[in-house]
Amino acid sequence: MGSTGDCGNGKAAAGGGGLVVPEIKFTKLFINGEFVDAASGKTFKTRDPRTGDVLAHIAEADKADVDLAVKAAREAFEHGKWPRMSGYERSRVMNKLADLVEQHADELAALDGADAGKLLTLGKIIDMPAAAQMMRYYAGAADKIHGESLRVAGKYQGYTLREPIGVVGVIIPWNFPTMMFFLKVSPALAAGCTIVVKPAEQTPLSALYYAHLAKLCTFDIIIQAGVPDGVINVVPGFGPTAGAALSSHMDVDSVAFTGSAEIGRAIMESAARSNLKNVSLELGGKSPMIVFDDADVDMAVSLSSLAVFFNKGEICVAGSRVYVQEGIYDEFVKKAVEAAKNWKVGDPFDAATNMGPQVDKVQFERVLKYIEIGKNEGATLLTGGKPTGDKGYYIEPTIFVDVKEEMTIAQEEIFGPVMSLMKFKTVEEAIEKANCTKYGLAAGIVTKNLNIANMVSRSVRAGTVWVNCYFAFDPDAPFGGYKMSGFGRDQGMVAMDKYLQVKTVITAVPDSPWY
Repeated sequence: MGSTGDCGNGKAAAGGGGLVVPEIKFTKLFINGEFVDAASGKTFKTRDPRTGDVLAHIAEADKADVDLAVKAAREAFEHGKWPRMSGYERSRVMNKLADLVEQHADELAALDGADAGKLLTLGKIIDMPAAAQMMRYYAGAADKIHGESLRVAGKYQGYTLREPIGVVGVIIPWNFPTMMFFLKVSPALAAGCTIVVKPAEQTPLSALYYAHLAKLCTFDIIIQAGVPDGVINVVPGFGPTAGAALSSHMDVDSVAFTGSAEIGRAIMESAARSNLKNVSLELGGKSPMIVFDDADVDMAVSLSSLAVFFNKGEICVAGSRVYVQEGIYDEFVKKAVEAAKNWKVGDPFDAATNMGPQVDKVQFERVLKYIEIGKNEGATLLTGGKPTGDKGYYIEPTIFVDVKEEMTIAQEEIFGPVMSLMKFKTVEEAIEKANCTKYGLAAGIVTKNLNIANMVSRSVRAGTVWVNCYFAFDPDAPFGGYKMSGFGRDQGMVAMDKYLQVKTVITAVPDSPWY
């Protein structure tokens, strides 16, 4: 790739070597309905993982900018229209925003492809439609928020109200920039909250574009409503500065975070040391894929490959620990190696590509380090394990066997295309091995036996269990973890609870004939 041009002012980057580089239109912070420079004037570089070259210079938020964004969100919450609109009015605006996402889907998929190394084709047919669907799901929930009538003792009447929690800080990761944005923002908007989003510094581009789309929603003459200024704010920056300022801010009522357990701990500590704000965390995973003797081996290999190599392994629910029952183990291993070798690694804008580059140099080197650790600890590398391509952050799909439970590659989240293949004899052994992890985000089961499927799904300590499928997400299906995979749920109506307070109102009724 050649010169990046004047990316800091939002102009298009010039591509070389046949690579497609989308035009970068938005590079500034979005605060109170306007794109603005950082107070410090600083910018940071976001890079194309296909080459390592600079895509754009992005305004770098720090504490001063977060203060301004929170102030705008607080003003919009305390005195603005959004929390005071009817749920029906909010739902109309949210549906319009979903319309705009669909209208700009190709451009948005290209931004995530260039910024995160995600497959362009899947962005168009999965990520963007799913984002719009998520927004529409919660648009449908906006006018269904209500409390309960209470049967209280004595001469009183009681009821509850469910009210928006206030200003919400949203800190999202880099692996699914679009889906993570809408996973958090959609229910918060439906609840009537105002929001400050801190996107990952590796992938800020699509979040800024969504801020632009929200601005386009500021007024609609037909529905006489829109997304008011201050309701959605986007402050790209780094975790130790912008992220820390958001999680420790005394005027933020709640923080919703997806990312590593290490940062999740820091956010909890910041929340506790500041105003004891509400926190929800969706953290790491080391998910097991359990394949039983009665499984269709070809189907099981296909599912297992998808579970760990999809999105280059950069997915919190990656089924990176694959347990195969001894009766089909040898056949499975042979076919799994063949499948891995057939996964095409290359430019994510090429429709024939199965796997793009890791998101950046840091993650690229992290994955390679874990591969070396696996070899040094005695695991056998069957295929992959090396960088590929002349430039960029590409790694071959990698499979290890002879992996022991105590090995680092079996215990720590790698977040890359690395499969650990292990053997088991009995159902009870499979359950014990599956639960031998500090995480509990997801699990997969492949079997034709309904009794086994039911027994294992009830015994594995994980927030989501997929039987004879994987990555089967839906807006109506709650998602979150056990143990060190965090707490709180995204998706489903239960996710609304994170963004609502319950208020009890009790009124004396001294002359009531019922008491």
